[in-house]
Amino acid sequence: MTDESEGAVRAAIDGEMRLLDPEVRASPSRVLELLDPEFTEIGASGRRWDVESILTVTSGGSVPPESPVNVSEMSGVVLAPGVVHLTYFADDQGRRAWRSSVWRLTGTGWRMYFHQGTLTA
Repeated sequence: MTDESEGAVRAAIDGEMRLLDPEVRASPSRVLELLDPEFTEIGASGRRWDVESILTVTSGGSVPPESPVNVSEMSGVVLAPGVVHLTYFADDQGRRAWRSSVWRLTGTGWRMYFHQGTLTA
């Protein structure tokens, strides 16, 4: 992996971890800095989300500070210049899921364009 690719993957991972931070999730303006205006998600529940619906949930304290999401096996790959795909395992108070995100570089920085969660045993 080139230095440029490593930097892109690192930026996407940093953004992903910020979105999982309870303090960031509680701040709609901070969440908006990290989500692409065209963001969509297919949640582990099967529900489809967009920016507006995600802001409604995250600003409601969906990640309690005393129980942060535990992340492992985080990896990323550059799919094309300015596009990074991340995968990782998340354990949210016993709700375990494989997660996948696509990040793209915009004029304002790296933003999550797409996210999907798949529950696992």
